[in-house]
Amino acid sequence: MPPPAASSSTVPAPSGVAPAGPEPSSRPERLTPAAAGVAAGAVTLGVAELLAAAWTSWLGSVGTPSPLLAVGGAFVDRTPPWLKDWAVATFGTADKLALGIGMGLVLTLVCAGLGVLAARRRTAGLSGFALVGVVGVAAVLSRSGAAPLDLVPTGLGVLAGTWVLSELLQRHTALTRGADPSTGTAGSHPSRRVAAGSAPSRRSLLATAGGLTVLGALGVVAGQALAGAGRAAQAVARAVSLPAPRRRVTVPAGAASDVPGHSAYLTPNESFYRIDTALRVPRVDPAEWRLRVTGLVDQEVEITYEDLLAEEHVEALVTLTCVSNQVGGDLVGNARWQGWPVRELLARAGVRPEADMVLSRSVDGWTAGTPLEVLTDDRDALIAVAMNGEPLPPEHGFPVRLVVPGLYGYVSATKWVTELKVTRFDADEGYWTPRGWAERGPIKTASRIDVPRARDAVGPGEVTVAGVAWAQHRGVTAVEVRVDDGPWQEAQLLEEPSVDAWRLWRWTWPDATTGEHVLSVRATDGAGEVQTDLPAPPAPDGASGWHTVRVSVG
Repeated sequence: MPPPAASSSTVPAPSGVAPAGPEPSSRPERLTPAAAGVAAGAVTLGVAELLAAAWTSWLGSVGTPSPLLAVGGAFVDRTPPWLKDWAVATFGTADKLALGIGMGLVLTLVCAGLGVLAARRRTAGLSGFALVGVVGVAAVLSRSGAAPLDLVPTGLGVLAGTWVLSELLQRHTALTRGADPSTGTAGSHPSRRVAAGSAPSRRSLLATAGGLTVLGALGVVAGQALAGAGRAAQAVARAVSLPAPRRRVTVPAGAASDVPGHSAYLTPNESFYRIDTALRVPRVDPAEWRLRVTGLVDQEVEITYEDLLAEEHVEALVTLTCVSNQVGGDLVGNARWQGWPVRELLARAGVRPEADMVLSRSVDGWTAGTPLEVLTDDRDALIAVAMNGEPLPPEHGFPVRLVVPGLYGYVSATKWVTELKVTRFDADEGYWTPRGWAERGPIKTASRIDVPRARDAVGPGEVTVAGVAWAQHRGVTAVEVRVDDGPWQEAQLLEEPSVDAWRLWRWTWPDATTGEHVLSVRATDGAGEVQTDLPAPPAPDGASGWHTVRVSVG
């Protein structure tokens, strides 16, 4: 006679094997679906970023096949002025790093949540994961120069990630139900059954998910490194042979300061601030670079990098300022620039009388709307190729950028420039104008205290106070300092080789007394206008107000 059927209620499990059936909730069990989602997201990005690097490096894509950069760029495009101000004020030139970290955290949480959802409702979770991929695809398509093939890296990455999520969750389900994780089915003999909720098996599954997450992260890092400007772009820039300018500039000894902590008159290239919308520095081959003049002109003109280097160059001292610079901030720098005057190129094209603006375009699609008059008057508005005697660093626009004295960078200082469209303000807008920033952006008169810094402790008696002031294309004719609410005292101005560059100043505080004191500074420009004390935020046309620092004397 056949033996009677066994039941879980009457037949004990063999020694060392847990009974089949529901298991108590455990931490590894709760973590596994979330870890599976994170691993799937990491694999998606790792595959996509590596393939995007191949698209960029080998196929010469001019779009943004990287889903990370595409989504980040789309986010920046939709950033309101108040959020941009907050990000720059909080993170300064590390704003892109902060954005990357923030995106990573959000994506990790989203993928973990989708993993948990897929463990409970497989179709809904996998559909949600695919939807995240669709967002990446849409972002790639939204970038300048996008082509259908640019979708391939993201698409293949999503397929790889979906497969990983499905496989890991299948193993998770098998473990939960006491099945063989290698097949996903229950064993036919008790000795072959996997203990439901087996901690070693779950830890193995978590380890697999963790390993895939690490591999995916390494793929992201490798992809970003392969596609970035990196050493290759630096080497190309250094190999450029610059022409001798027909007009050189020198910085007289009297323009610089020997006060410790005082700004250098010329800001070193590696210390010059960088604020732009490019999440990755564009890699531009100078041999392939072209600059086109289009729009309201008598004839369109196109020049190569070789053509540009053959023109008669000039040098100019020009201070650049970011419109997001706070009062007393460091998003300002001074350099010696070399290039060809923009007015000469525009004259070659023949500007029509009705034009009043030039829309400059970067290789990544960013635009700036610059008043035509500042590009055609006698100021040194340059199509620049060099910075402080060296070819432009990639992060500052190599091979070519615009440098225009007197305007904030968002309406003038286009890096990696490829087009000058002669047009009208009532027909075109630069990148930041429809996002709430002013149309023209002339730089406001400003001044800053470098020494002593806020909250510094200084000794009583004679104290040196020093800083910089700028009013590009108007010049600085006076700087005054006051202590607390006392009278304004005139500071000593150092030499001013150019009205387009900042001016260093210093003042001796003759009788600093023990206690807390507030130092304030204001400047007067070449038109006789005194820097306003009315505070204003950077948006929409630049910050204003007097810079003050609180110091302790004792």
